[in-house]
Parts: sequence; C-alpha cells; structure tokens
Amino acid sequence: MPARYSQAPMARRGYLVRRRLPVFLSTLALMAATLVAAGPVATAAEPDIKDQLEAIPGMTVVTDQPLGSYRFFVLSFTQPADHRHPQSGTFEQRLTLLHRDTARPMVLHTTGYGVPLFPFRSEPTQLIDGNQISVEQRFFTPSRPEPADWDKMTIWQAATDHHRIVQALKTLYRGKWISTGESKGGMTSIYHRRFYPTDVDGTVAYAAPDDAINAEDSAYDRFFANVGTDPACRTALDGVQIEALERRDAMVAKYSAWATANSRTFTTIGSADKAFELMVNGATWAFWQYSLQSHCVNVPARDASDDAIYNWITGVYGVDSLTDQGLDYYVPYYFQAAKQLGWPTVKLNYLATLQHYRGQDNAAAYVPDAIDPRFQPLAMADIDRWVKLHGSQLLFVYGSDDPYGAEPFRLGRGTIDSLSYVAPGANHGADIAALTADDAATATAAVQRWAGVATTATLRAAPSSIPALDDWNLALDRRYNP
Repeated sequence: MPARYSQAPMARRGYLVRRRLPVFLSTLALMAATLVAAGPVATAAEPDIKDQLEAIPGMTVVTDQPLGSYRFFVLSFTQPADHRHPQSGTFEQRLTLLHRDTARPMVLHTTGYGVPLFPFRSEPTQLIDGNQISVEQRFFTPSRPEPADWDKMTIWQAATDHHRIVQALKTLYRGKWISTGESKGGMTSIYHRRFYPTDVDGTVAYAAPDDAINAEDSAYDRFFANVGTDPACRTALDGVQIEALERRDAMVAKYSAWATANSRTFTTIGSADKAFELMVNGATWAFWQYSLQSHCVNVPARDASDDAIYNWITGVYGVDSLTDQGLDYYVPYYFQAAKQLGWPTVKLNYLATLQHYRGQDNAAAYVPDAIDPRFQPLAMADIDRWVKLHGSQLLFVYGSDDPYGAEPFRLGRGTIDSLSYVAPGANHGADIAALTADDAATATAAVQRWAGVATTATLRAAPSSIPALDDWNLALDRRYNP
C-alpha cells in the first residue's frame, strides 16, 4: 500500500531494508546462464503443462519461460466483470504461474495490486517446495473491465475472481493449496477465505491490518507514542515534521519547482501545498513502515538546512507519491480503502497548529473526483467477525515496528488451528524467517502440515534457497513490473 493507506507502495519507499534490484539483475543473469534451458519433458501419459493450461476454458498462455525444474508462465484468465451478472461482460485478469510439478502443492499468492512479471517464490512456496500462482487484483491495469464500473471493485467480487481461478486450476493441481500475500495481498487472502473458506487448506497473511471499526483508530496513536526502544528516535521524527511545516514556504517552493521540471500535476490532491502537507503527515508512518530504528541516525536535526529536511521528507515518503502521475496506478486501492477497507487516521496533535488541511488526509482525498466511493462500514466488521468465529488454518505474521501491525487481525474463540506472531524489531517486510527461532519453527511446521508435506526442523532446510527466485519481498522491494 502507499504509505499510510497502501501496504506495498512501490513509489513510497524511503529507507528500504532490502534494496535488491542489483542482486536480482545479477542473479537473474546467473540463473539464465546456469539453469537447464528446457522444462519438464512431456510424456504420452502426461501432456505438456502448457497444453493442459490452454485446455482450461478461459485460460490463455501469454508467455512460457523454462527455468530448469520450473516453468514460468504469464497467463490471462477470462472473468465476469460482475460475478452476480456474468452475462454483463468480461475482462482479462492477468496472473503468473511458477510450475514445479502437478504432484506438488500449490500456493495462491495474492498481491492486492498488479502482478510482478518475473519469476519469484514467496516464503510459503519455498517452505513447501510448491507451485505458485500469483494473481493481479481486478481494476489494476491491464486487469480492468472496459468500461470500468467502479461499483464492482469490491472484496466479494475480487474474492470470487480468486475462487474461479482456484476452481479452474484444481483440475490440474489436485494436491493441497496454501494461500498467501504480503500487506494488502495478505488482506486479500483473508477476504478470499471469508467468502470461499474451503478453496485452500491454509493461509499465511503477512503484515495485514484489520480496520474493523474505521472511526476508532486510537491504536495508531498509541503505536507512535511507543514504537521502538529509543524515545530520542521518536522525538527526532516528530521534530523533522514540525520543521518541514514551519518552513512550508521554502519546502513547497522546492516541491513546486521539482513538479514543474518533471511535468507533474496535482489535480487529484488539489495543490502542491496540500500534497506537501500530506507528505509530511505521513513521513513518520513511512519511516517506520519501511525502515528500522537504526536508520534514525539519518533523520535531520531541527537546525538542518532546508535541503536536508526537504530531501529527507521526499525521500522517505516518495517525491512522486502524491502527484497525479504517482497516484494513478494506485487509484483502485484508494477506491477500495474509501469504499470498504477503511484507512488509518493519526491525530498528529503536535502538528495541528501548522496544518492547513487538517482532517482532509483520508482515502477519498487520493481518488479522482470522477470516482465517488461511498464508505460501507460493515464490510470489515464482517471479515473481522468471520476470523474470530469461523476462521481456520490461518497464520498471521506482523512486525513489531510496522504501523500496520497496530490494528492486526486477532484470533477469537471460534478460530481453529490458527496462529499469530510478531517479529521483534521488524517492519512491514516481516516474515516467518524474522520470528524468534521457536516461533519460526512452529509456524513453519503449521504451513507444511497444512500443505501435506514433510516438516523440516530448520527453516528453509528443504528445499534449498534459489537466490534468483527467492531474493524478493513485495512489501519492501522496488523489483516490480506492473
């Protein structure tokens, strides 16, 4: 999301814990030079997987890339624009498949956004040595109906997209299924389970917030009052926000000059002045979401130069994040947040006298005026109630220093065979590997049990890591190709 609202904003990164693009490029080149240049050999008894995929009604193979013991496919699947009225039109939903073996379990990876067009293995895929399908969320281009009826951008419609994909691919992959996602993708995996609980055998949701009551966000204020172990870090972050707004004229002048030089506009937000204030509001959130406490040494002091403060604010939040051009890709997310998902509100009382647009920093502010989401407050309450009363085989993983962990999904009296863990000192990229050794072992065993594979005593002991496929984290990395 974009900082404050989206879970994996590719444009809102600041200090990234894992900047892996150079690693990816080098390892991909190495993989291309060393991996076997042909996929599994077809036999008379087992038709080639490409032929089997193309035989599925509505499925189109766009590309097919051999990767040694894997095959990587970009696919397109025909979906109804409105599942309640399938005769009203269709659209093509983009997805990718990392094929290992039809006898292996399958991981359904939901991004919540667009889909990466390069091969990778999510953590659950690594732990169970499985196949992986990764799905682009409806309304993220090119997976958008034309004309776009935004009323059909709902969690139920999206969950039904995933349900139809699961049903189609289960004709080939008949083993156990595990669903997973990071951030908004983790939220999406839980929403899918709410409406189609038997589609998969277990779900691993990373860094997924649960805004069950949108109007009650005091948990975020408590989080920022206590995050980390060093009060001086929190003080420094508050201070740089105050300085940025006290020097508003100089800051906005720099921002406006940058926008003009780069042909950027602010029609959706309204002005460069408002966009800069919203950026300042979210800078501390973005810091904790993507950085570690050790990065506090980079926070400018109150007496730092205008350039130092401006560069830090725009760097940690993303200088292009609130322009029309930067917002365009994320409009489907902001629409969802304003319609059903809810959004976090932080009081920021120490900025109140400096803000010109107090109370206007909400999800609807990031949606073009031509689109009018009307908030449905019961949507998340329904999801929250299902998790607590009927959820089963659910694993939640959060980072202790991630703002989105302030309102986590919580297990309830009716939740069955489920776990929830917090990785100490971790941010929005927390995963099973970041947990304590005992928690990681228990979580790993649960995932492998749900998938019906042999458990391992050591995390990732089998299969071995494949850097060109595993060196990736959706919640943190810039390796993204929508």
